Amino acid sequence: MKYKLLGALRRIAILLLVAWTVVSLVTLLIELVPGDPAMAILGEQATPAQIEQFRQKHGLDRPAFFFSYSPEPNGQRHFTWNGWSNRYTDYWRGILHGDMGLSFRTDRPVISLILERYPATIELALAALFVAILIAIPLGVLAGKNQGTLVDNVSSVAALIGISLPSFVIGPMLVYIFAVRFEWLAPSGRTYPEDIVLPAITLGAALAAILTRMVRSSVIEELGEDYVRTARAKGLGERTVVYKHVLKNGLIPVVTILGLQLGVLLAGAIITEKIFNWPGIGLLLVEDGINKRDYRIVQGCVLVISITYIIANSLTDMVYRWLDPRIRIQ
Repeated sequence: MKYKLLGALRRIAILLLVAWTVVSLVTLLIELVPGDPAMAILGEQATPAQIEQFRQKHGLDRPAFFFSYSPEPNGQRHFTWNGWSNRYTDYWRGILHGDMGLSFRTDRPVISLILERYPATIELALAALFVAILIAIPLGVLAGKNQGTLVDNVSSVAALIGISLPSFVIGPMLVYIFAVRFEWLAPSGRTYPEDIVLPAITLGAALAAILTRMVRSSVIEELGEDYVRTARAKGLGERTVVYKHVLKNGLIPVVTILGLQLGVLLAGAIITEKIFNWPGIGLLLVEDGINKRDYRIVQGCVLVISITYIIANSLTDMVYRWLDPRIRIQ
C-alpha cells in the first residue's frame, strides 16, 4: 500500500511538472511574438483610450514575467525585477482556482469554450483509434501468420502507403471521393452521426499503418516461442493459439504505441478538424486562438492537451498490468 501511494503521488507530481513546463514554454513563446494583441484584436481604427482600456481589462499593461529587460543605447542589457505580481503568476493563480481567464475577443471564460469543444475532439480521437485497431489487428495477425507470402507483402505495402500519406493529403482525397464524387457523406461539419466517418478514417489511417507493422512483428516473434509449440501439442486449434495466447502476449508493445499515439491523435486532430471543419479543440486552438491572437485560448488548449496526453500514458501503464500481471511498474 505504501509503495502504491508513493507511485500515485509520483505520477501526480510528474503530471503537474510536465503541464507547468509545457504551458510555461508556450507562454514564453507567445510573449516573444512581436505585436500587440490589443491592436490585433481591436484593429487599427481603435483609439488609444480603447486600447488602454482593453490592456487594463486583460492585464496586458502589467509585466509578463518576473524579470524584464531593455537594451541600453551602449548595447548593454538592463534587467528589472518586476516582483511576484505579473501576468505569469496571475495565470497560474487562476488555474489553481479553476479559472483559465477570459477570451480576449468574446470575454467568455476559456474553460467554458474548451468544455464545449473538447467532447468533439475526444469523440474524433476515439473513433480514429477504433478505426486503427479495427484495421491493424486483423491485418497484422494475418500478415504475421503468413510471413513472406503475398498477403504479407500486400499488407506491408498498404502500411507503407498509410504512413507516407499525411492527413492533409488523405482528407481531401476522401472528401473528393465520398462527398463530391459519390455524395455519400457530408464534406464537413458535425451534424449527423455519419459525419465522423471521413475525419476518423483520415486521422486513424497513419496509426493503423503503424499498428499493423507492430502487430505483425509481435505475432511473428511470439509464434516462435515455446509456449506456442506446447499449446499446439496439446491439440488447441490454430485460432485459439493465435488469438487467445499469441495476440494477448504480443499486444504489450502495441499498447505502448496506442498510449503514446492517443496523445498524438489529440494533437494531430488539429489538422483533421481544420480540413473537415470539425468543431473540436483543434479548430478552437487554430481559428480562435492562434489566427486571432487570443493567447488565453492558446494557453488553455495547450494545457488541456498536455494533461490528456499524460493521463493517456498513465492508463497505458494500467493496461500493462492487465495484460501481464507479472509486470511491476516501478
